[in-house]
Amino acid sequence: PQKSRSMKSIFNIAIAVVAGAFIGGLVNLGIIELGPSVIPLPEGADVSTMEGLRESMKTFGVGNLIPPVLAHALGTLAGAFVAAKLARQHKMRVALAIGFFFLLGGISAVVMLGGPVWFMAADLLLAYIPMGYLGGKLAGAK
Repeated sequence: PQKSRSMKSIFNIAIAVVAGAFIGGLVNLGIIELGPSVIPLPEGADVSTMEGLRESMKTFGVGNLIPPVLAHALGTLAGAFVAAKLARQHKMRVALAIGFFFLLGGISAVVMLGGPVWFMAADLLLAYIPMGYLGGKLAGAK
């Protein structure tokens, strides 16, 4: 009986993390896709490839960089909230795991794409772990 309960707990946490990562990714992608329709990209910007995006980022104004920071923050917040809501135990740990998961993605994006220092700092310091914590708190984690 104890082993069965332990396996159920591990399975629940795994499902919570996968669901949180999926929902967070959808929110992130949705905001990234909407960004250029709200704040148009500079003339000639090509964001269809990583190389094009890396080169185009050099021409982005502050407004063009706000949607990605919002996407990363709100995607992490939504994912952490969902994961913590679904987890029966260790809610805050699960929420912070989502924050850490998205932080790894953010670090890899900064390494691949670069960008202004303020953007990279805001993204890495504010969008992931703090939003994971907030998502956990909003979901009722202690």
